[in-house]
Order: sequence, then C-alpha cells, then structure tokens
Amino acid sequence: MNDLSDSLTRIDPATGKEGETIPVKDPYNLYYTPDGKYAIIVAERVHRLDFRDASTMALVDSVAVPCRGIDHMDFSADGRYLIASCEFSGSLIKLDVAKRAVVGTLTLAISEDGGTRVEPVEMTHDKGTMAMHRAYDLRHSPSGSMPQDVKMSPDGKIFNVADMLANGVYMIDGQRFATIGFIPTGRGALGLYPSRDSKLLYVSNRDEGTISVISFAERKVVEKWVIPDGGSPDMGGVSADGKVLWLSGRYNSEVYAFDTADGRLLARIPVGKGPHGLCVYPLPGRYSLGHTGVLR
Repeated sequence: MNDLSDSLTRIDPATGKEGETIPVKDPYNLYYTPDGKYAIIVAERVHRLDFRDASTMALVDSVAVPCRGIDHMDFSADGRYLIASCEFSGSLIKLDVAKRAVVGTLTLAISEDGGTRVEPVEMTHDKGTMAMHRAYDLRHSPSGSMPQDVKMSPDGKIFNVADMLANGVYMIDGQRFATIGFIPTGRGALGLYPSRDSKLLYVSNRDEGTISVISFAERKVVEKWVIPDGGSPDMGGVSADGKVLWLSGRYNSEVYAFDTADGRLLARIPVGKGPHGLCVYPLPGRYSLGHTGVLR
C-alpha cells in the first residue's frame, strides 16, 4: 500500500519482486471480505471504504463513513458484517457487507471507575518521540479514546478492540453492537494477535514497550512481557508454529521477536525508519482478511 502515492503495488510473495502498480485513493489499510469477493480499501484521509473487485481491483462501490480516522476492522464469524475502528473520533462503526452500508455507530467512553483514563507518558526509550506522538494523539482525539486494532474472539462472539488512549482492550458484543467490558493492559494498547491455539490474545502496548497476554476464557491479563531497555511494539503477527510473536518497533527502527512460551525477547533486529506493520508469511488459513497477513 502506498497511501501518499494513492496506489497499490502487487508483490510476488514467492520471489519478493515488485509487480503491477494500481492507482487507488488513499490506501491506508487493505482488507478482503471473507467470501473473497471484494477487496476493501480503507481510505482514512477521505473518510470512506472503497469496495473493489478482489481480482481486478476495479471499483465497485464507495461507502462514506460518519467518523474520522477509519482504520482497522474485523468481520463477524459469518462474514455478514464488519466492525471498524475510527481512531480520531473515538468510535466504532458497524457495516453490513452485503448491502455495503453503515448500520451503526458506537462511541467508546472512559469508564467511571477510571480503569480507562489516559495516563502520563513515562517512557524508558526515545522519550521525545513518544511524548510528541502522544500529544498529537490527544489533540486529535480529545475524548480520551483512540481505538486501533480489531480482532474477533475465537468463539465468534466478541470483538476485541485495542484503545491506545484508554490503555486497554474493549470487548464488544457485535450482534447488539454494545460494549460489554474492558481489560486494562498498558499505555498505548495498539495491536491484537491471537495465539495459534486460540487460547490467548497478545496485545502490543506501544507507549510503554510491553506485551500483555490476555486469556480469552478468563477475559483478563495473565502475563506481561517487558522489552529490555524499552521499545515501541506496534503491528506484526504470530509464526505458523505459534512459537514466535513478531512485532515492528515503530519509533525505534527495529523488529522484535518474542518467545511465546515465556515472553523472552529472542531478537531485536535493526531496520529502516518507522516500521509500522510486519507481515509474517506464510501462515495457516483458508483465506486472507488482508492487513498484516491476517488469515482464517
């Protein structure tokens, strides 16, 4: 995806060679409907979702969204609807896939018990950069909510939504489109990655350089891994054998590899500036949902 260049570039996964470049408007994220019919271009800057033919990338429909910062999404178990985060509006939208129409909006609010309040930034690494980005986030989402990654639970009942300003994960009943709980994880909760056995959910807390491990069954954090000397874990994925969690270190110009058995940092690999996503490939699954190699 080349969002500033308004284009997509095909890359052969077997060879890594660049192929055809296709003009599309503002491709901030890319997803596919579970039936394989459409590719969905998340055009964040222009507030819309563009449905394109998954094979030809021809434009089929454009759906305007009633929020700012349309970002990440996941689909219901049957693929009939999706829930997407709107990071600058502090809200979620629900969209009927067949009708290609927004059918609901849900505002995420700070709870009265203070469990989701925005905390001061206290970084152990690259303080200036992180503080600058946190100040930017607060200006653009004054509600104190900034939802990011969205992942369906393995049982197909709950959508988990990481909130970078609320510092944790909201649990959403997709059918009723209502908040049913919140799990505090850490400052800057951003990426969500289920374990291969579908028992755990790994949460990257970018602003404090940690990974929280949530038990799906218990609906609580059961472990927390700390990156030695700090870091900025962002997006990534779990290896096919489930033994390694890979995450990009967005503001540290590096990539992290964690042992999922005990949370040990196996490697931190220097890369170029600003690594935002990390696609672990190939992965088990029958079809792609897009983003950073999300398969089902």
